[in-house]
Amino acid sequence: MERFLVTGGSRLSGTVRVAGAKNSVLKLMAAALLAEGTTEISNCPEILDVPLMADVLRGLGAEVALAGDTVTITTPAELSFHADFPAVGRLRASVCVLGPLMGRCRRAQVALPGGDAIGSRPLDMHQSGLRAMGASMSIEHGKVVGSAAELHGALIGLDFPSVGATENILMAAVLARGTTVIDNAAREPEIIDLARLLQQMGAQIEGAGTATITIDGVDRLHPTSHRTVGDRVVGGTWAYAAAITQGSVRVEGVDPAFLTAPLERLSSAGAQIETEPDAVRVTMAQRAKAVDFITMPYPGFPTDLQPMALALAAVADGHSLITENVFEARFRFVDELIRMGADARTDGHHASLRGREQLSSAPVWATDIRAGAGLVLAGLAADGVTEVHEVFHIDRGYPHFVEDMTALGGRIQRVDSADES
Repeated sequence: MERFLVTGGSRLSGTVRVAGAKNSVLKLMAAALLAEGTTEISNCPEILDVPLMADVLRGLGAEVALAGDTVTITTPAELSFHADFPAVGRLRASVCVLGPLMGRCRRAQVALPGGDAIGSRPLDMHQSGLRAMGASMSIEHGKVVGSAAELHGALIGLDFPSVGATENILMAAVLARGTTVIDNAAREPEIIDLARLLQQMGAQIEGAGTATITIDGVDRLHPTSHRTVGDRVVGGTWAYAAAITQGSVRVEGVDPAFLTAPLERLSSAGAQIETEPDAVRVTMAQRAKAVDFITMPYPGFPTDLQPMALALAAVADGHSLITENVFEARFRFVDELIRMGADARTDGHHASLRGREQLSSAPVWATDIRAGAGLVLAGLAADGVTEVHEVFHIDRGYPHFVEDMTALGGRIQRVDSADES
C-alpha cells in the first residue's frame, strides 16, 4: 500500500555510505549451511530480503539472529533438505540453498522461487552442473529435486556465465570428492566474496573472479566470521543519481574498481569522476551528453544498472541506444518512462531514447528492485510530483533509501495509502 512521492528539481549533493551487497549477503547466508556451528556475517544491508532469507534458513533447521548489520546463523548437525514454498516463493535468491543442501545433505527439495519480474532465469545450468557431479536432478510438483549417493569432481562448462549457477555449483563442489572445474564461470565481485567466505571455512578454491574456478573438495568445513563486500549496484545507483540531477555525490563503502564500466559511461556523458580505494565522487556540472549502453556479464555494464542508464538517457542531450543482453523483460521499465514523457521506443533487445531536458511527473509502477530505484531517479528529473507505486520492491534492495535520498537533498516522501483512506 505504500508509495513514494518524488518532487523533481533537486540537485543531489553530499555523501552517502553503501552497505553490504544484497547480491552477496543472501548467498553468504546460504553458505553458512555448509558447516555445523555458528557463522557470523557483518556489513549486512538492512533490506527486506535478509529476513526473508533468514526464514528460508530457519525452515531448514538453522537458528538465525538479526542484530543491526550482523546476521548470526547457527547450523545444526542434521539439516532439513526441504525448502518449502511459503518463504522461498517470495525470494528468487532462495534457490541458492540448492548447492549447500546437495553438498551437505546429498539431497534437496527446493520450491521454485519467486522474485523480480525481469524475465526467465531457468535452472537448467544449475541442474546440469550438479548432474555432472553425480546427482539426480528433476523438477517435480513445483520443486527442484536432487539426490546423490555421493558427489564427485567434474569439468563443468557453463553455456552462459550465470551467477546463480556458478554459486550453486561452487557451494556443492566444496564438499564433493575430488576436483571440480567450472569453465565460463561468472566473474562478479559477489562470486569472489562468496569464495572468500568458503575459503575461511576451509574450502580449497582457486580462480574466483576469473572465467575458470577450480575447487578441490574437502571432508568438512567449519564456521567463521565474514564481512560482506560493499554493494556496487547501490553505489552505482547513487552515482547515476548525481549525474541525472547535475549534482555532486560522494559514494563511500564500495570499491570503484567494481564499477569500472558504469563510471566509464558516466565519464563519457560528461561527469567528473574522482576515485579512492573505498569511495568515488561523481560530479555532473551540466546536462549529460547522450551515450550508448550495452549490458553484459561482469566486468561489462551490469544489467542491474540498466534502469538507471535509461533514466539518464531520457534526460541526456542527444540520442542513446541501450542494448540489453541479460534479462529480456528489463525493458518493461521503458513503458513507465514513456508515461513520464520520455521519447523512447523498444525493439527486441534494444531501446532507443532521445533525451528531453525535463520529464513530466506521473504515477508509475515499479516492477522490480532496480526499476523502482530507476523510477525515483527519473522523478528527480521531472516537473511536479511523481508517484512511485509498489515501492516494497525498492525496500528489498536499498536500505534507508528515503533517508539517504533526503540527506542528499532529494525531495522524497513515503506515503501509506491506508493512512489516507
